[in-house]
Amino acid sequence: MYYSKGNYEAFADTKKPAGVDKKSAYIIGSGLAGLSAAFFLVRDAKMSGDKIHILEELDVAGGSLDGTNRPNAGFVVRGGREMEDHFECMWDMYRSVPSLRIPGASYLDEYYWLDKEDPNSSNCRLIHKRGNELPTDGLYQLGSHASEIVKLVLTPESELQGKTIEEWFSPEFFETNFWTYWSTMFAFEKWHSLAEMRRYCMRFIHHIDGLPDFTALKFNKYDQYDSMVKPLLKYLKDHGVKFEYGVQVENVLVDHEGNEKVAKKIVMKKNGKQEDIDLTEDDIVFVTNGSITESSTYGNQTTPAPITHAKGGSWKLWENLAKQDPAFGHPDVFSENLPEKSWFVSATTTLKNKKVAPYFERLTKRSLYDGKVNTGGIITVTDSNWGLSFTIHRQPHFPTQKPNEIVVWIYALYSDTEGNYIKKKVIDCTGQEIAEEMLYHLGVPESEIKELSSEENMNTVPVYMPYITSYFMPRHDGDRPAVVPEGSKNLAFIGNFAESPTRDTVFTTEYSVRTAMESVYTLLNVDRGVPEVWSSVYDIRELLRAMYYMSDKKKLADQEMPLPEKLAVKAGMKKIKGTWIEELLEEANLI
Repeated sequence: MYYSKGNYEAFADTKKPAGVDKKSAYIIGSGLAGLSAAFFLVRDAKMSGDKIHILEELDVAGGSLDGTNRPNAGFVVRGGREMEDHFECMWDMYRSVPSLRIPGASYLDEYYWLDKEDPNSSNCRLIHKRGNELPTDGLYQLGSHASEIVKLVLTPESELQGKTIEEWFSPEFFETNFWTYWSTMFAFEKWHSLAEMRRYCMRFIHHIDGLPDFTALKFNKYDQYDSMVKPLLKYLKDHGVKFEYGVQVENVLVDHEGNEKVAKKIVMKKNGKQEDIDLTEDDIVFVTNGSITESSTYGNQTTPAPITHAKGGSWKLWENLAKQDPAFGHPDVFSENLPEKSWFVSATTTLKNKKVAPYFERLTKRSLYDGKVNTGGIITVTDSNWGLSFTIHRQPHFPTQKPNEIVVWIYALYSDTEGNYIKKKVIDCTGQEIAEEMLYHLGVPESEIKELSSEENMNTVPVYMPYITSYFMPRHDGDRPAVVPEGSKNLAFIGNFAESPTRDTVFTTEYSVRTAMESVYTLLNVDRGVPEVWSSVYDIRELLRAMYYMSDKKKLADQEMPLPEKLAVKAGMKKIKGTWIEELLEEANLI
């Protein structure tokens, strides 16, 4: 497996790998990583679909890419996926997946045309004081703290092992708008991995200007299941891929023969009955280890989502694998000791009529009912004790919504603090109580909050997810297993708890697809390059743009810096007069 850049290989087909006709594949987990692995096996490894088996413990595919109308509860989404131009592996896949909505088009075509016709943006990102826009919205307010970000990027990841974000930045950094934008958009918290924050800074530096207004982002037309999972499922089923639901894989037994690792048996139960699978080296196993949405519990309008710390099948499977070999990672790093303050709860509220719409529309400056971009991403309440944010995607968010229904997604970044209006922790709140807290921060008169949040007007479903931010826990090299561990002949790990050899970032759809692509190309010896991570951090133009926007659009001479550096800049300006460097600085608006 190797990496490619540019479009020379991006549009090339693969030759059929030697020996693929005698191989079979078992994919554990039908989230985006598992579905993507099956896709690359079919399209690029030329494996016959009837030799590909997807083993799923639930009765539905899609993993965290969900979205459903739960019986006796209502519409539910557990989270949202923010996407951008340079998800190279994901767009490589979706260019070959037919659209379910537009005959003759791919899903990439559908997505691209939608974004062209209705590009994403936000007219309001931060509010405070009960629904008022923050006067400084749009500004980063970094000042001298920009140097802390620069220093972080310049520090090798090897020196950041196990460190938290809070250990690196000064206390004042966390009072800036930059941190508010950053933490709420990506769900970063102070105790999370400093190494992962560095990766994010480097990975998305080309979006430095699109962070405050979300012009950096792209979203689906509908919820993630209807938009992203269904087309992929149809593609795989049309190619004969076998789906087996109600399968709990408990372990994969791995023999160690010298330096080689060979998966020999899948230990599993199907609908409660033991049905193990004996393996040969020609049987390739792809393991989705760990899950951020497993063990989710659901409440309703009148009942909180039950609090749980139970581990589901994917965590137990990873633990059993890790006992066999330290190369298979350390799941406890991600599943144990999550701080009580962590994000655990999100909620989905369905507005049943137009009574509350004006409170949103005065922020979005758009109609909620025109089928186009609404909030453009989350709106964050900066003075919320819960760290409350909410978003309204294009409506209808579900194809089955009734006319005039609007689906709103809500999340609270902090779980151990009483609300400003509801004097309870979010983890202890019913759906209606969460809705009441949001309406309070929207500026709804207190005398009307109870009525407007009632089931007659809104239906709110809370979800408790004990592992939703596990990806970001501080880690060391080796805590996540390599996509293909050294010496492995037929075992790979896929998903966001596997370690890609690249500098890509977890908590993204791209990472799931990338690990799937890398694993298939490695174990099947596919002779085509995996697209490298977009190289914006190596582009001097992007670095100069970052300087401009991180300083809130100040010229170089006006930026905060120590006197010696200011004098050096002043002297340097004379030397670059009439050079290409001067042109670059002018293009970046720095001079």
